[in-house]
Amino acid sequence: MSLEELRAWSRMAQAESGKVLVGLEPHFELMLTALLTGGHVLLEGVPGTAKTLMAKTLAHLVEAQFTRVQFTPDLMPSDLLGTSVFDMATGRFNLKRGPLFTQVLLADEINRAPAKTQSALLEAMEEKQINLDGVRYELPQPFMVVATQNPVEYEGTYPLPEAQLDRFLFKVVVSYATLESEVEVLRRYHNGFDAHALSSAGLQPVFSAERLSTARAAIRSVVVEDGILTYIARLGAATRTSPDILLGVSTRAATWLLLASKTFAALQGRDFVTPDDVKFLATPAWRHRLVLRPEAEIEGLDADAVLLRVLSQIEVPR
Repeated sequence: MSLEELRAWSRMAQAESGKVLVGLEPHFELMLTALLTGGHVLLEGVPGTAKTLMAKTLAHLVEAQFTRVQFTPDLMPSDLLGTSVFDMATGRFNLKRGPLFTQVLLADEINRAPAKTQSALLEAMEEKQINLDGVRYELPQPFMVVATQNPVEYEGTYPLPEAQLDRFLFKVVVSYATLESEVEVLRRYHNGFDAHALSSAGLQPVFSAERLSTARAAIRSVVVEDGILTYIARLGAATRTSPDILLGVSTRAATWLLLASKTFAALQGRDFVTPDDVKFLATPAWRHRLVLRPEAEIEGLDADAVLLRVLSQIEVPR
């Protein structure tokens, strides 16, 4: 697959998604970028802002198997991974696979599950595999976790640990729709739109999950100059020395930003990465990986504001 074909597919996917999503083009573009990069996405927003609909739309467009799991305080790791069941006929244990064996997993309200269950996702998200009873099981490809969480409801929730947050390529903040977008949503529902039947909205798959491997191979050909590599490294180092940040980003975070920038450049129809690609993706890629100092929070700063400070302090390569 050429980069021109990839760009054409991206435009088709964006156009098709517009049949069911309104005013969410930037958010959906980040999800497309994450899928092609091989990363995972954390969607944060209040209920009713189309987080689930975005995940279902993405899976539908690439003909990927979609599974939704509602995370609850009593959800156990075996409810995700599966359990070994003894087969009397063969005298062996066989794995009864859990919902984790899918291609696009929607972990709905992931912060409602306890840490033990959240940690069951760590190996799957990083290695694309799980180990049960000493046996390694490969997960279907492509494999992507789209997790959601509510930013305003804390009762009965378990904050995601830093190790879990670091597994997500992007944290995408989904806010309320604008007035114009909400009017269009109401118009579509008035005319019979059903979010639970995407095919009835005319949504057509534009890509196969199997072709994603060829798309990822094309993305690897995107050129990255040494100046861009140094720029990303300097940004990462700046988060570790910033007086506003207690815990900066890791080398893995810098690596993911590089890979995502290559994908984003390819989706824009370019075979090279620019500093603007890096600057655009730095906030969604790093906002959830920072731990701010109490003094910064007292000032009213959040991760986005601190990252803007960091970006303004590092010279952009020419």
